[in-house]
Amino acid sequence: METNFNPTRKRKTNVANVLLTFSRLFVGVLFIFSGFIKANDPTGFGYKLQEYFHVFHLDSLNDYSTWIAILICGFEIMAGAFLLLGLYKKTVAWSLLLLIIFFTFLTFYSAFFEVVTSCGCFGDAIPLTPWQSFIKDLILFVFILIIFSNRNRITPLLRKGALRSIVATIIVLFAFGIGVYTYYFLPFIDFLPYKEGNNIPALMVLPEGKQGDVYEYIYEIKNKRTGEAKKVTDKEYMAGIWEDENWEVVGEPSSRLVQKGYQIPIPDLLISDADGNDVTQEIITNPYYNFIVVSTYADKLSTADIIALDRINTTIRDLSTDFNIRAVLLTASSAQVANSLNEEMDLMLEMFYADAVPLKSMVRSNPGVLLLQNGVVIKKWSKITFPSKEELEKQYLAK
Repeated sequence: METNFNPTRKRKTNVANVLLTFSRLFVGVLFIFSGFIKANDPTGFGYKLQEYFHVFHLDSLNDYSTWIAILICGFEIMAGAFLLLGLYKKTVAWSLLLLIIFFTFLTFYSAFFEVVTSCGCFGDAIPLTPWQSFIKDLILFVFILIIFSNRNRITPLLRKGALRSIVATIIVLFAFGIGVYTYYFLPFIDFLPYKEGNNIPALMVLPEGKQGDVYEYIYEIKNKRTGEAKKVTDKEYMAGIWEDENWEVVGEPSSRLVQKGYQIPIPDLLISDADGNDVTQEIITNPYYNFIVVSTYADKLSTADIIALDRINTTIRDLSTDFNIRAVLLTASSAQVANSLNEEMDLMLEMFYADAVPLKSMVRSNPGVLLLQNGVVIKKWSKITFPSKEELEKQYLAK
């Protein structure tokens, strides 16, 4: 009796199934992880998208960057989950292929032309350089090609019916809902240097025993007698060339990074008053409870933001009658905008100014509030979660 059994074909089929299964697991888990990490901080991912918008002259999208970030994160989580469950296999396979082609182009463009220093693929949790991101996308591209080529082999874990529809709906709601939640209520996990429990002054200096970046300086020198010109390092120059009167330095020296050192977590915080005086240490080392209200762009506050700021201001004013507290408002807006806001809302907050970059890292809300004492971040709130006077008294001030 003849059979059609072909061991070679069976082995190839088994290998293809193993590759497909591994690819689905690898890509699915990675997409869910990547989407969740970015959805944990959609505002931060939105800031990263604004860098890409600037590169491609799409600055008109800046005002929508956070919501675009939420959509991208949600799609990643949804695509990863559907891939693992085998749902909508053809649509998911095509989506993954188009997505990875786009991201591979984007990361290569960023790396080759050095236009964006970090891709933001895994948010602030796992910073990647553009070249690292490009290599990551190339690896993903291979696995997604395996998925795409074998998309018809994918067997759904759930049959068509009510259960599949319910599971798919839950996945979609979770995927997009998590970004919306963290946008309004702050990230679940704070990966930034201003997170609760951190000592801000300590993170602004180089710790003892640590070495910062090491640079080599290149001098262009010219022999006044012979006209010979050459470039030498600072070590070569100081080894004796500087003593030779025949040689003179031409132009300004250039620098080159020789060794990457310890990176100070908060290198750029400078708080100044309206006259430009540096009051950074005065503000962040206050031994009493110190409310830092952050409104990065005071001129971009919506009506809802104004209402939230008014509630914050009123609560802090009521607290100041019974407790020794200081309350300041930090903004990157101009003094004219800040003064106009102060007059309009009768703010009891002292006005100070800082660059937008550190303010965006302080709290992912505009406005948002930090409670400091002796330079330590005690608590952070978004414009929605800032508590009442009674809650603040009970949890912090009355202790």
